Amino acid sequence: GQVVYSIAEETERGVPVGNIAKDLQIEAAALSARNFRMITTSSKQYFNINASTGVLTVNEPIDREQLCELKSACLLNYELVLENPLELYRMKFKVLDINDNSPGFPLGEYHIKMPEFLSPGARFTLPSAQDLDEGTNSVQNYTLSTDEHFHLEMQTRGDGSTYPELVLKKALDREQQATHQLVLTAKDGGEPPKSGNVSVIVTVLDTNDNAPEFEHSVYRARILENSPSGILVAQVHATDLDEGRNGEITYSFSNTISADLQRMFLIHPRTGEVTVNGVLAVQRPFLEMLIEAKDNGAFGMSSTAKLLVEITDVNNHSPEITITSLSSPVPEDAIPGTVIALLSVLDKDPGENGKITCEIPDKLPFQLKPSLENYYTLVTSEFLDRELTSGYNITVTATDLGSPPMTTQKTLWVQISDVNDNSPVFSADTVDVFVEENNPLGAFLYQVSASDPDMGENGRISYKLRNSTVAGSALASFLSVSLANGSIYAKCAFDFEQLRSFYFQVEAKDNGSPALSAAITVNVYISDQNDNAPAILYPTSQNGSVAVEVVPRLADEDYLVTKVVADDEDNAENAWLSYHLAHASDSTLFRLSPHTGELRTTRSMRSTSFLKHKVVVVVQDHGDPPLSSTVTVGILLADTLPQVLPDFDDSGEPPPLLNATNIYLIVSLACVSFIFTMLLILLAILRL
Repeated sequence: GQVVYSIAEETERGVPVGNIAKDLQIEAAALSARNFRMITTSSKQYFNINASTGVLTVNEPIDREQLCELKSACLLNYELVLENPLELYRMKFKVLDINDNSPGFPLGEYHIKMPEFLSPGARFTLPSAQDLDEGTNSVQNYTLSTDEHFHLEMQTRGDGSTYPELVLKKALDREQQATHQLVLTAKDGGEPPKSGNVSVIVTVLDTNDNAPEFEHSVYRARILENSPSGILVAQVHATDLDEGRNGEITYSFSNTISADLQRMFLIHPRTGEVTVNGVLAVQRPFLEMLIEAKDNGAFGMSSTAKLLVEITDVNNHSPEITITSLSSPVPEDAIPGTVIALLSVLDKDPGENGKITCEIPDKLPFQLKPSLENYYTLVTSEFLDRELTSGYNITVTATDLGSPPMTTQKTLWVQISDVNDNSPVFSADTVDVFVEENNPLGAFLYQVSASDPDMGENGRISYKLRNSTVAGSALASFLSVSLANGSIYAKCAFDFEQLRSFYFQVEAKDNGSPALSAAITVNVYISDQNDNAPAILYPTSQNGSVAVEVVPRLADEDYLVTKVVADDEDNAENAWLSYHLAHASDSTLFRLSPHTGELRTTRSMRSTSFLKHKVVVVVQDHGDPPLSSTVTVGILLADTLPQVLPDFDDSGEPPPLLNATNIYLIVSLACVSFIFTMLLILLAILRL
């Protein structure tokens, strides 16, 4: 948007100009909230905006003549920048002229020498007054003090400008009056009008009655703004009808032109050639100079002509890129079309040389769009992804349309800020964990790990157990997980015989807002340890008594006495059982199957004279180390079940063969046999 204000120059500080909030139809409170800024190329800040009310007031009185010099229209350009969102408004202030300058003459007095023989009607150019005001406030008319010999007339040049001339209306008589004191007054059209005076002293001479005359009242020339020193601009020519020194002409710049122009140009006093002297340091397309031709008579006469010089622009200025506003970092979730920066691109050259094309490299997620005059906005053209690219160096290239074109580049660093757009990710959906039973409390089981490509708090992950139950109890009574690194620890000792496997979920959550999460399923398999000895189910004993099995006395070989039945709560090889005879009253009478636990006779029961036997059976698993249990079995030889079972608490073994009685009988038998043998030997000897 654009708004134009008019303000008179020299308006006092604090005077309101308008209400920018109302004029732009925005809330006054939004000015401060949206960080408003006023941007201008002027060296002074002439206006202020009240952030609360939006009232635009004068901050510095404006001197139109100092600011705009001789320009017909004096404009101050401002830009109002608002952020969040970024908006730009153009403000133009038209500075109105007031009659604050009086007409003035470059010199305090002017001297004119006139030969006395001049006839009435002779004309002499008078100095023109300068008034820095414009329009009706500038010089409007001239008046001359009353004198019987002179009157004032206004003349018009070819370009329409006017100048005063002193016209002789009565012949002069130097002997009667050698000098005439005149006062030239210039008045402007202001209200009230202002005026300026200058003394014009006319000296009456007796010579040189013809003034030089230019061929043209206005000369026109065109040069390049980078023309080197010494190049010819134009050549003026004047003639003088007088002879000798009175007809010799000297050319010079009028003392009414500025000192800057006199430094930039030289005029040859004899030839009238105007040449460039140094650098043409001007920004105006047209220059105006008055050239005076004066003869060399004793009382030199002069006339003036105007030289208009058109400065042709050459492409000698590179474009200027100014970053007016830059929003960095940019969130990666910014939608396409988000304004990133506001650029001002200017070229001091006029015309085609000052027209600019602006571009950025292809394959970037940004686009450069023209905004207001000489402004471009840098906007996003597609969605951003910080995880792919965290920042961009954007080179803005501005090229003018001159020949050859001139180029300027400026690089912007746009950083992409992170948003929480990525959930934590585990390397797998499930994981299997194996742990041995009887583990110590606090034992480390496993460490889950998730990754999050976001940065900062958005990528910082914490872990927790999702609520669930295991074997009817809360999961938290079995396990704990480290919040920081996902390490899982056991809070109790697992028992394979009670719980062989279970599963649970660990949740990984980032610290973004809103937080994102993911979960992994952990399957826990408990490994068996040999922590249970075999349990003998049959035969059983009560109160520590011996289990009794009755076997018929006439039982044959391979008779099944009993079968030892045992069980082990462990698993696999820890529950593989084998059976062994640890002790038997007669080891040759019984055998035990190591795999089935069957106790059988090895021969007929008729071969034994003992009625009771006792065996000890060991049941052993295959764990490491192995565990075992024993059972004692009493075997009673009987055809029927006795009413009272014998006591098997003794050894259950048959009495020893070499008791005292047996030894006595053996010794007696040996003695009798020896005596009988000796008697036989003796009888044999006697017989021989």
